[in-house]
Amino acid sequence: MKNTENSETNIYYLLSISLIAALGGFLFGYDWVVIGGAKPFYETYFNIGDLPSLQGWVMGSAILGCLIGVAISGSLADRFGRKPLMLLAALIFIVASIGTGFSHTISVLIAYRIFGGVAIGIASTVSPMYISEISPAKARGKFVSINQLTIVLGILSAQIVNWLIAKPIIPSEDFLASWNVQHGWRWMFWVCAIPAFLYFIFVFFIPESPRWMTINKKSEKAFKTFNRLGGADYARKQVKEILSTPVKTEENTSLKSLFRGKMAKIILIGIIIAVLQQWSGINVIFNYAQEIFSSAGYHVSDMLFNIVITGVVNVIFTFVGIYTVDKLGRKTLMLFGTIGLTSIYAVLGLGYYLQVEGVLMLILVVSAIACYAMTLAPITWVVISELFPNRVRARAMAVSTFALWTACFVLTFTFPLLNKGLGSYGTFWLYGLICLGGFIFIKKYLPETKRKTLEEIEKEIVGE
Repeated sequence: MKNTENSETNIYYLLSISLIAALGGFLFGYDWVVIGGAKPFYETYFNIGDLPSLQGWVMGSAILGCLIGVAISGSLADRFGRKPLMLLAALIFIVASIGTGFSHTISVLIAYRIFGGVAIGIASTVSPMYISEISPAKARGKFVSINQLTIVLGILSAQIVNWLIAKPIIPSEDFLASWNVQHGWRWMFWVCAIPAFLYFIFVFFIPESPRWMTINKKSEKAFKTFNRLGGADYARKQVKEILSTPVKTEENTSLKSLFRGKMAKIILIGIIIAVLQQWSGINVIFNYAQEIFSSAGYHVSDMLFNIVITGVVNVIFTFVGIYTVDKLGRKTLMLFGTIGLTSIYAVLGLGYYLQVEGVLMLILVVSAIACYAMTLAPITWVVISELFPNRVRARAMAVSTFALWTACFVLTFTFPLLNKGLGSYGTFWLYGLICLGGFIFIKKYLPETKRKTLEEIEKEIVGE
């Protein structure tokens, strides 16, 4: 089918509402990483330095909240719209960040981390989905990738804020240590309330998803939004095309319907792509940077610098992904990412096996992050935000995102066990084999969705 989007896009309006929606990604990245900087101080405050199981529970508790957030986001977004879910996520981020900072018992801290995780789960589902639904086909990949950019900017912001709070210019080292234990870690969490409040305010100024409005019998309001995005002709074509897709009913939007017929295959592709993004192994470099760089021969004084390098590289190469996604296509970048990581892990594992130390190992780690940042990291969110039909997009995305966060938990939990049992070399070789399997799967099953409207994708894949 020929693409009907030939009108001139109001790029400034599209960019402004995409950036507001993507603030959810920024908060996701900040809240996810901020605890790493606070960790040594709250562990001392709560006296859990000798309780590894409790340490792990505090660090991983947000994932439980993520799973809850993802589980509720699909049905709520379908019922009430995308915009109310973004407002809800913003409110939870505000309350969780303030509450975590005021925690005076470890149980309260964990409870607020779980609560904040609910917001991460909602934001990780709704933000890319909303941007996908407002963006024209010719630029959808680029604009959905903005959400991944804000995630990595949130991560980098958390790292910078943690560093600035933990190392203020003060006269006494003893006072510094005491202040960080009593107060510093609290401010690390409180800072998150500022962008969360801005997110809450700004969301009031963006429209509801025009695709959600159209399939929920609000075509006149949807027309106004499409008209502002691309003009009257564009608006008419979009509304007409959306109305030509199967009508939303209780039967064809139920959770069971996602696992029947052709939809089951599409859901399976979404789940495998989501799991692959996590099991490609890159996130362990961020979560266990100390162990990885220590194995490569670096001391503590060098590790912080190396972590900053990885964060900066992550941001830079996310821009590369944004620039290339609508030029090279989703499938091409995913294939490049999986085979690239397979090759890098093969050499990285060999380096660990031969006990190579120093800058070569750092270069390999940074290369892996660069490869991931321009391919699997942003493109996964693009693919799962556009792969599913309009009537079930929210629930189908929630299923894929639930799989992603479950895979994240498994990855985080198993890395120490794999690292101990297989060694660093064996662990990265295993991740390489997973990436190789992903390459084969993507080459065979993932359709190219570049420059196609969401309705064209639906008709080609589902055939309805």
